[in-house]
Amino acid sequence: MEPATRPRTIFITGAGAGIGAATARVFASRGWLVGGSALHGEHLAAVQADLGARFVPYVADVRERATMRDVVAEFAGRHGGGRLDAVFANAGVLFMGPDESLTAAQKQALIDVNVCGVVHTFDAALPHLRRAAPGAHAIAMASTSAEYGSPHHALYGATKFFVRGYTEALAIEHRRTGVQVSAIYVSYVNTAMVAESNFRPRSIDALGIKATPQQVAQVVWRAAHGRRVHWRVGSDAKLTHYAVRLLGAWVAPVYARLTGA
Repeated sequence: MEPATRPRTIFITGAGAGIGAATARVFASRGWLVGGSALHGEHLAAVQADLGARFVPYVADVRERATMRDVVAEFAGRHGGGRLDAVFANAGVLFMGPDESLTAAQKQALIDVNVCGVVHTFDAALPHLRRAAPGAHAIAMASTSAEYGSPHHALYGATKFFVRGYTEALAIEHRRTGVQVSAIYVSYVNTAMVAESNFRPRSIDALGIKATPQQVAQVVWRAAHGRRVHWRVGSDAKLTHYAVRLLGAWVAPVYARLTGA
C-alpha cells in the first residue's frame, strides 16, 4: 500500500527558467516534490538552490525519446514508488517572422521540441500517471497561436495547434484511465524566450507583453487540480478565444491588421 506520507510529485520540462521555473516554485512551495529537466545544468542548479530538496534536477533533451523515458522513470521510481501525480510538458522554442525568413534549422527545431518533445514527455509520463490515477494530470503548454493561424507565427502556431488537438483527443481517451489531460493557452509572456526572439512582430506592440511566468504557473496549479481541458491565462487569451469562436474565418482580417501582414 502506498504510504500516506508520500509527497505528491510533478515532472516539469523546461524547468530551468521562465514558466517552467516559476511552476516548479509554485508546486514546491505547496508541498509537492518537483522533478525538473532542462538542457543546461547551470539553469537547473539555480532553481535547486532556491528549492533545495523539493527539486530534483535532470539534464535532458526532450527531443530524445529514450532519455525522457529514463529520467521520468527514475524520478517516478525513486520518489513516487512508480507513480507520478502530474507532468507539465512545458519545454518549447519560439522563432517568429515571415515564414520564408525562418531557416530550415529553426523550422526543424520548432517541430522537434514543440511537437516531438511533448509526445516524448507524455509517453514517458503516462504509465506512471496511470498508477496514480484517478486524479493524475498531464498538462502541456499551448498558446493563443492555437486559436487561429497567426501571421509571423505560422509554424510555431502549427506546433501549438498540434498540442491542442493532441491534448483534446487524449483527454477523451484517458477518461477510462482517470488521467486528466489539458493544455495552457496564453498570449505573450514576459520571458527571455520572447524578449530575446529573433523577430518582433507588430502584434507585440499592439497587445503588449502582459502575462508573467508566475501567472501562468498559478494556472498550471489550477489545471493540476481541475477537470477542464482548456485553461486560458489572462484577458488577452480569453478575448482571442471568444473572438475566434464568434467570427470564425472572418477573424482573418483582424489578424492581418493586428500583425501588419
